[in-house]
Amino acid sequence: MHAEDTALILLAAGRSRRFGDADKLAQPFLHKPVAFHVVTALEAIPFLARIAVIDGTKLDFASRGFDVIVNDDPGAGMSRSVQLGLRAARTAGAKGVVIALADMPRITAAHVYRLLDTAQGDDAVVASSDGTKPCPPAVFGQARFDFLESLEGDAGARDLVRAGRHVITTPAELIDIDTPEDLDRLRAIAEAPEQHDAITLPQPQPWHRPRME
Repeated sequence: MHAEDTALILLAAGRSRRFGDADKLAQPFLHKPVAFHVVTALEAIPFLARIAVIDGTKLDFASRGFDVIVNDDPGAGMSRSVQLGLRAARTAGAKGVVIALADMPRITAAHVYRLLDTAQGDDAVVASSDGTKPCPPAVFGQARFDFLESLEGDAGARDLVRAGRHVITTPAELIDIDTPEDLDRLRAIAEAPEQHDAITLPQPQPWHRPRME
């Protein structure tokens, strides 16, 4: 699947209850907000469209080349954000989508290209994996759009993703930030990489767990 035919859907909406009152996506990490790491990492990939689905964050995704959609019901689960993103991707004429999460600041362009290279055909389903369980980011061909738009809550895509293809990368690349402690551990890794093995990494969350909470 070619990036030029694919829309990037960046999920940046959710209640973030586990992080407290602060906007976790705006928290500083290595001199930029957490959410802008994946934005920067993927900015050179020539996607057909870039779509950010947000709710309460004040980060300016539009200035980074994204069409911004506000999820007016983030409590409905990740599926609501996916539906909104897919509608915009259809409008753009996308033949596939890359669904990524804004709270995964270690994702690289090289890994996303591997996902795209593995995706074959309109019915493609390719997810990331740490070797144990599948997780975002993931690629879906346009033949899967109707099914994804029909889902409710956070659990519906689990079986579809499990049955698809998986591209393995390091657990460090799939770190996601759910709590202040997760962010503290990530900062510790960045500041003292020689102690990497002694630090417990935040674990990537599988598709059936609620996300962005």
